Amino acid sequence: MDNSTLIAVASIVTAGFTTSIGCMCPALGEGRSVATALTALAQQPDASSTITRTLFVGLAMIESTAIYCFVVSMILIFANPFWNHVIAQTSGR
Repeated sequence: MDNSTLIAVASIVTAGFTTSIGCMCPALGEGRSVATALTALAQQPDASSTITRTLFVGLAMIESTAIYCFVVSMILIFANPFWNHVIAQTSGR
C-alpha cells in the first residue's frame, strides 16, 4: 500500500466519522432543545415570543456545528491538502 492509498483510506474513514458524529450530536441537541422549549411554552404561554426567538437562534447555532463537520468532510474527500503534499514529495524524488 503506497502513501497516496493510505492517505485516501484515512481521509475517507475520517470523513465518515466526522459526518456521522457531526450529524448525530447536533440532532440530539436540537431534539433536546425543542423538547425543553415546548415544555417552557406549556408552562409559560405568555413568553412564547421570547422562547421561540431564543429557540431559533439556539437551533441555528447548533446546526452550524453540523455544517462545519460536513464542510471538513468534503474538504477531506475532494480537496485534500495531504494528497498535494504527497504528490509534491513523490515528484521531487
